[in-house]
Amino acid sequence: MKKTLLTTAIISSLTLYSFTALADGPEFYGHADLAITNSDTGYATQNQKDGTVLENNFSWLGVKGSEAVSPYFDIIYQMEFGVENFDNSNKTFNARNTFLGIRSAAGTALVGRNDTVFKAAEGSLDLFGNTNADIDLLVAGQTRSADGISYYSPKIADLVTLNATYLMSDNYDQVDGNGDEVYSKDHMYALSATLGDKAFKAQNYYVAAAYSDGIDNVEAYRGVAQAKFGDVILGALYQHSEHVDDKFANLSGDTYFVNAAYLIGDLKLKMMYGKDDSGLGKYVSRYVGDQDNSGLEQVRDVDLQQFSVGADYRLSTKTMVYGHYTRFDGDLMLADVKQDLNDNIFTVGLRVDF
Repeated sequence: MKKTLLTTAIISSLTLYSFTALADGPEFYGHADLAITNSDTGYATQNQKDGTVLENNFSWLGVKGSEAVSPYFDIIYQMEFGVENFDNSNKTFNARNTFLGIRSAAGTALVGRNDTVFKAAEGSLDLFGNTNADIDLLVAGQTRSADGISYYSPKIADLVTLNATYLMSDNYDQVDGNGDEVYSKDHMYALSATLGDKAFKAQNYYVAAAYSDGIDNVEAYRGVAQAKFGDVILGALYQHSEHVDDKFANLSGDTYFVNAAYLIGDLKLKMMYGKDDSGLGKYVSRYVGDQDNSGLEQVRDVDLQQFSVGADYRLSTKTMVYGHYTRFDGDLMLADVKQDLNDNIFTVGLRVDF
């Protein structure tokens, strides 16, 4: 009996010690986000199915931390994985931001997979991000790229940051079955400058300008502006995009978004309107991919609009319920035949952060 009690005490002590050691080490984090959605066409849903579906809105797990190796810099790291096994895809994980980096007074440099600085320039403008109303359904360049190096300057005068992403182009060259090169990437990079604070803590405004060349086969520039007036947040985005391959010279144009949010305690009311004529967003590519004997090179005269209205409600600091309605409306010419792009989407979801 005494031996049993002693053994139990030792195991309990070791367990407590191990927990304490882990608590002082890397940070484990993530969130689970599931929604029930009804869609007319399914082109905007995560699994691209129409009717009533269960959507996994980019649930993820991650671990991150830092190690002080010198008085002058820290090594930082992050490994993040999208969790897929809520659905019947038989996949468990997918790739998200994963990198090693160095942080110092001169700025931060990351190597690996990360959101490009062009994508990150959106700030917190995407009020319906990671859902079937995400801005990437209309706008190009929302890319999380691997084999890259990103640099973020320190905040100059506590106000301005200068940032850059460069992708190792040799990793993106394409070869045929014989190993012969059929497509070579000469350069892929993005630059951005941001002013203010996207979280509206240090400043009540955020402004960004960004340029991307060659990443995800798009050349684009964008401007983003947001401002907080008491409980009201207003935002706008303008972007010009064009495909870098002459085969898709027809895919070129402008995208606009404007939005507003109103905070009432734990409730956030929000709305967003977008318009695109470039045809480089996910909605057009998914629609065209679903048509027989059609390709993006046959697309002309895109006119697509997106309107979303919804609300988020915080049940606690870590738990949120949300709902929204999104309408896609417009048309395009595909192989010289006019096609309607109409969709109605209703979504109710629950997100738990940890």
